Amino acid sequence: MRKVAFYTLGCKLNFSETSTIARQFEERGYERVEFSESADIFVINTCSVTENADKKCKQVVKQAKKTSPNSYVIIIGCYAQLKPQEIATIKGVDAVLGAAEKFRLFEVLNDFEQKDTVQLCASEISQATDFNTAYSYGDRTRTFLKVQDGCDYNCAFCTIPLARGNSRSDTVENILKAAKEIAATNVKEIVLTGVNTGDYGLINNERVHTFFELVQELDKIEGIERFRISSIEPNLLSDEIIEFVAKSKKFVPHFHIPLQSGSDEILRFMRRRYKTSLYNERIEKIKKLMPNACIGVDVIVGFPGESNEHFMETYNFLHSLDISYLHVFTYSERQNTKAAEMGNPVPKSVRAERSKMLHSLSDKKRNFFYESQLGKTKTVLWENEVKENKIFGFTENYIRVNQPYNVSLPNTLQEVELKDFDLSTSNITVNAIPVSELV
Repeated sequence: MRKVAFYTLGCKLNFSETSTIARQFEERGYERVEFSESADIFVINTCSVTENADKKCKQVVKQAKKTSPNSYVIIIGCYAQLKPQEIATIKGVDAVLGAAEKFRLFEVLNDFEQKDTVQLCASEISQATDFNTAYSYGDRTRTFLKVQDGCDYNCAFCTIPLARGNSRSDTVENILKAAKEIAATNVKEIVLTGVNTGDYGLINNERVHTFFELVQELDKIEGIERFRISSIEPNLLSDEIIEFVAKSKKFVPHFHIPLQSGSDEILRFMRRRYKTSLYNERIEKIKKLMPNACIGVDVIVGFPGESNEHFMETYNFLHSLDISYLHVFTYSERQNTKAAEMGNPVPKSVRAERSKMLHSLSDKKRNFFYESQLGKTKTVLWENEVKENKIFGFTENYIRVNQPYNVSLPNTLQEVELKDFDLSTSNITVNAIPVSELV
């Protein structure tokens, strides 16, 4: 039995795809092993959102060859689509598969035998028109279910449309089928994921479904206790979706809504499809209907032309919002994007300082949100993570909690009361007490 190992860089979408490709191998009799173990084949699923992701790919290849010098190394993912020739120069790489080829490894590579030259199989991105159903399984207590791929937005800073192609989706019928398969494995929570999840519904460039329709149908699935929306653009997060989630017993009060900048001028330069006024309306709507909702925000610092005034607009806008945490990205130049052609770059030292300020603001927002939830009763899905005899999990509104380990807890839901948390630790979790013990 040949052994295969996988390494995933990047987003939840990549995790769902890696897991699905891994099942292709297992169905053909391969044994899946940990990446740190000796294997015959290594599959590395790459990201290329930032420059560091590219560098990480090279490090992971080196790690694989160190573990198994004679192994066959395959690179897939966004980096593979964008820069196949560059990857081919990395010592130890045997094959590079693009977006249209990565789900056809067995057809394209056949025997996984090393050749004299690197096998380059990366078509033009226009060829990536199929939707490949994917979901993660066996890696976590939560499952990432891919419902949408590609993006038609062409934001000035982003390479994803070049790496994944146009927006396309699965049918509602196929997604419900996948959700039922997941439910049969005893998984309690499904996270809906995609490149532009809220744009769900485009099939062969025609609007066949809407994301709201999908949400309504998934809410009826038996056996899944929770659905979580991974990320959704503010202009696609409609009032009807917010109102539905507020009433749903399965869709949880947790939203991750990209902002990118709190300056309308920078948003226009970025080619974003909304203004700060709309973003503010979305936050206010959520908090009015779901006061305890957790709201995460993506923001980019150091975009070309971002002055101190622009940055302070962003800082003050974020400070004013009733949000729970930030994901802060430092802008990095990416080839073949509009932003890379713009003048007036922000010095890297200034980018770093602005990033530091927003990370500090994120800490304050998270701490304030956590404090507002202390004393409340929440439901935790306990995960398999155990450290120092403590088990960890997440509430419906995405608060990371812990309590003393109990062997019966993983992958179960339990009502707890949120007690307190320690600000001195870097990875803050809230201490929880089971409601049953408070009686």
